[in-house]
Amino acid sequence: MAVDVAVVASWNVDLIAHIPQPLTRGQTRMAHAFERLPGGKGSNAAIAAARQGAPVGLIARIGGDDFGQMGLDLWSREGIDSQHVVRGEGETNGTALILVYEDGDNSIAVYPGAGAGLSAAQVQAAAGMLAQARLVMASCEVPLAATLTAFEIARAHGVMTLLNPAPAMPLPDQLWPLIDVLTPNEGELMSLAQAPDIESAAHQLLDRGVGAVLVTLGAHGCALFRPDSAPLRVAGHAMRVVDTIGAGDTFTGTLAAALARQTPWPEALRWANAAAALSTQAHGAVTAMPTAAQVQAWLEQASTEHLGGCHDNR
Repeated sequence: MAVDVAVVASWNVDLIAHIPQPLTRGQTRMAHAFERLPGGKGSNAAIAAARQGAPVGLIARIGGDDFGQMGLDLWSREGIDSQHVVRGEGETNGTALILVYEDGDNSIAVYPGAGAGLSAAQVQAAAGMLAQARLVMASCEVPLAATLTAFEIARAHGVMTLLNPAPAMPLPDQLWPLIDVLTPNEGELMSLAQAPDIESAAHQLLDRGVGAVLVTLGAHGCALFRPDSAPLRVAGHAMRVVDTIGAGDTFTGTLAAALARQTPWPEALRWANAAAALSTQAHGAVTAMPTAAQVQAWLEQASTEHLGGCHDNR
């Protein structure tokens, strides 16, 4: 299967407890709801891209337990190519412990499990898929050696790359010039660059060789920075939020699908914003991700409004 979007993907199962407000140290509080849902930034973004009509393929490493099988079944239903997914028999699958608060915000602790074993050699084995894709995407939930190898292959074949630098961590010098699009939130951006403001921080990363820095700013929208171009800013869009889990992944995956089909930046941001906004209207990550038809219908309904906003779950 030829793919447009190839994802070096994390996969985990989200164990979600709903509580009124954040816990203080040592505090125990009764949850009023609990869910077990599919997650992982890479898998989430891959599903978001697939629901926007992009042919998607995964490179991932999952556990040999029931949680690992849950991922394989999910990707099959979503029409995602999983031939480059490896199972670590006897290994624990990645898991995310998530607390969701009444205002829709959340806190997340991620255990990578078998995903920590995703290697450069496994990525190299999928070089054929990477070379034929239109966009290769990764996050910092997978080992950096795997991402670096994938982006080196992509660059050698003229394939666009997109990195969501979450969770934030120091990146190797050789990776920066291989990143065509970087999608940090404000906190991640400021941890990657020492600067007094967002614009200065973004330009620091551009100076390291990044092709474009797209900063998500929660309720304040988002901003795109490119060399030799004026910033492109998109205002926030007010939504009655159910929860924000997976909204940032929805934005990233929808953006990847749009860029893979060579959509111009303003329209790509508009489409990704709409998908992210819609994803806040239901619980969970995958369960809330809209299809292309749902995004189109929402855009048509909102055509007389100023549509914007980047919703971020990180």
